[in-house]
Order: sequence, then structure tokens, then C-alpha cells
Amino acid sequence: MDDQARAELAERAAAAGATVASDAFRTAVEVETKADAEPVTQVDRDAQRRVTEVIREERPDETVVGEEGETPKSIPEGEPSWVVDPIDGTKNFARGSRTWGTSVAAVTPDGVAGAANVFPAVDDVYVVGGNGLGPESAGPRRNGEPVAVSDVDTPEEALVGPLMLWTRDRRDEFVAALGETARRFDDVRRVGSAQAMLSRTAAGEIDGTFTNLSPPPWDTVAGVALVRAAGGRVTNLDGDRWSPDDRGLVASNGEIHDALREAAAALPSGGDGE
Repeated sequence: MDDQARAELAERAAAAGATVASDAFRTAVEVETKADAEPVTQVDRDAQRRVTEVIREERPDETVVGEEGETPKSIPEGEPSWVVDPIDGTKNFARGSRTWGTSVAAVTPDGVAGAANVFPAVDDVYVVGGNGLGPESAGPRRNGEPVAVSDVDTPEEALVGPLMLWTRDRRDEFVAALGETARRFDDVRRVGSAQAMLSRTAAGEIDGTFTNLSPPPWDTVAGVALVRAAGGRVTNLDGDRWSPDDRGLVASNGEIHDALREAAAALPSGGDGE
């Protein structure tokens, strides 16, 4: 299967999972609490099951890395795999807030072959892959139209925010992140979905996002591919090219990256968050 076919399958699978979730949105959904204190609903599980079914119709032997259940939690080395978040933004979903989505990334030994972040409640679909990651590509797209990162180059004019929430016992880092953002940048943005923050950075809706935590692959891989393909930059706290095993993630339009990385590096030493 070539990269273009993988990208198309990622989009179909994400759309299928998003349909399952959308059908249950703003209905009476029971919210459970996982061992890591994160919320989960039966809809999360059903949507992940549907995404997996669509993938395995064509790639039955490839690993699906998923947030829910007993699926693998890390990307295998040296083989194709699929990274799935059935509902990124479960808290929003459960409260009837529209910012949540289904994320699927197709990963190969060469990198991300394609990815899709589908946000059905706001009618936005972000995709990249196949030709969209190549030098002669049309680039990443939102609802079929090309997108690119912003050209804001002055931190005091930039809209940025934390990528994700810190656990209750590390809220001092959350407070510090908000303070660093308020001091260094124009305004704070946090929408309750890491993939939405990354997608909106890719589309120039915001100028960057950061964390000193170690976000899991389902919260990051698709969005990182979008940001990079849209002309942005994604690194760890040391400024090296980000990979899923890194602690810390800084994603930006490139122009404000150093300032954003300095803000992330100024936070207290942290652990893992949502």
C-alpha cells in the first residue's frame, strides 16, 4: 500500500469513527473514569472499534495503537501502524461542547504517511498525506482547501496556549504555563483537545502550542504531521525535532518558536498529563 492509499484510508477511518461519535453527541452519555483519572465513555470505545474495523478491512495484520482498551499504547519500530484517538476532547464531548474530534495517523518506518483529524461538530476536516507530505504536494487541507501556518513573527501579537491539561497534582505547572503565556504573548488559547490545538496551529488560527509533558501518540502524531506539512516547526524542549518518545512538545508557525520554547522551558519540571 503506497502512502497515498494510506492517507486515504486514514481519512475514511477517521470519518467513520467521527460518525459513530457524532450520532451520540449531546445525548445522555455516561462518563466513566479510567485508572489514570481520565474520562471515558462507551462512545469512545465504540468509535475506536469502528475506526479499527475500517483499517483492518484493508490492513488486517497491521498494528493499531489506540487510546482505549487493550490496544497497544506505543508505536512499533520498523513496521507500519495506525495511531487512533476515537474522541480527542472527551470532556468537551461529554459536556456538549463542540471541540472534539477523531484522529487517525498512518505511520510507516519512514514517518507519517497520512493523517486525518475530523471534528464533526464544527464541520472541520484536516487531512495531510501521500502527495500532501511530498515536495510537490498541495499540502495539508482543511475541508479541501489548502492551509498554512500564520506569519505572525512578534510574540506580543501571537495567540498561543498549553497543548493539554496537567494532572491535579501538577497544577502548579498549569498555572505557570498560563503565566508565561500571559507575560510573553498576546493572548491565551486552550480548547480542551490537543489535536484541535495542533490542527489550528497548522491552519494559522493560532500561532503555537506547548507542553512540558510527554503526550501520548494519539494526542499528537496526526496534528504534528499537519503542522510540519503546513510550514510550521515542532520540537522537544531542547529544540530538537520532536518524536513521540520525547518529553515536551513545542509546535509553532516557526516565527515565534524560540520564544515559545523558552516559555515551555521556564515551567517547573513536570511529569505526564492528560
